[in-house]
Amino acid sequence: MSWLRKKCVVVPIDFSTESFQALKLALEITGGDASCVYVICVLTRFPAAEPGIIWNNVDDRTRKYHAALALRGQLSEPEHRGIHIYVEIGDPSSEILDYAKAVEAELIALHARSRSQSDRFLLGSVAERIVRFAHCPVLVLR
Repeated sequence: MSWLRKKCVVVPIDFSTESFQALKLALEITGGDASCVYVICVLTRFPAAEPGIIWNNVDDRTRKYHAALALRGQLSEPEHRGIHIYVEIGDPSSEILDYAKAVEAELIALHARSRSQSDRFLLGSVAERIVRFAHCPVLVLR
């Protein structure tokens, strides 16, 4: 895949097997250079009525810290050394697009979640919004 080699690939991770397959492909695309891979994990906002929010047991900083810690645990293999990890809270597609633009990504590699037709009609998929609004090419894995 030398013709597809990229210097900056963003990979959204949601801890699913498919998202880690996208990461594996991103490493191949960068020629095994983990420092060219930028992983983003986007956590959704808790509703105001969430018990952890009401009782001040959970805050955004703690959630981001624990997600980053879990990602570092998953990416502890030697081939993952140098991968950039970023955790944010918000709307997944918006955060991924903003991050890709901020790091000047040449490619976004992500997996497509299979959802029912009605879910896609009502919500739209994250992958679909990223493909539509990304400033760079998007590789969607099925």
